[in-house]
Amino acid sequence: MSQTLQAVYAAKRKARRFAVQGIYEWQMSHNPVHEIEARTRAENAMHKVDLNYYHELLTQVIALRDDLDALLIPVLDRELNALDGVELATLRLGAYELRDHLEVPYRVVLDEAIELAKHFGGADSHKYINGVLDRLSSTLRSAEKQQAN
Repeated sequence: MSQTLQAVYAAKRKARRFAVQGIYEWQMSHNPVHEIEARTRAENAMHKVDLNYYHELLTQVIALRDDLDALLIPVLDRELNALDGVELATLRLGAYELRDHLEVPYRVVLDEAIELAKHFGGADSHKYINGVLDRLSSTLRSAEKQQAN
């Protein structure tokens, strides 16, 4: 893999990391999204972050949360309000990427969500995230998933 491609992937990974933090903050505080984004940009070294992707993930996941939650509810084993805040933020981000970013392979979406859960979540939350998003990918990415198997 070229260094340029590695840098692109790393910039997107960092965008996801900051987006999950912002989504989590919004879920806890309901602060205006533009304030969360502005503070994040001001307080962090964001020169290696895909800023457009960060902005899109943060704003769209929050704006589309009801639609994303409707996708998640059938594949959850508990109520949304019983989820840990980090798990919910990670699942919403994963659901958004599965649904709206078909150029990102479903396995990459799952792997990135698992890494976010390992970094920010509880001890075994990554296993839960993997299971939920895998079930969701069976609906949203069925053709891609069948080709991969």
